[in-house]
Amino acid sequence: MGSTDKVIRLILAAVFAALYFSGNVTGVLGYVLLALGAIFVLTSLVSFCPIYAVVGLSTCPVPERK
Repeated sequence: MGSTDKVIRLILAAVFAALYFSGNVTGVLGYVLLALGAIFVLTSLVSFCPIYAVVGLSTCPVPERK
């Protein structure tokens, strides 16, 4: 997982948390956003996304060979 992907995930998690804790999003949708935010934070910290592995996607830059 590339650093840009990590930053985007962390920003989204912060936005989801802010929406929930400010009371703008409540109920089931609020819980879903909190769960998604937690997943985004976790996948950013471990630098691995299981969905990317299943579909064969990588956002990590490939070093050039000499």
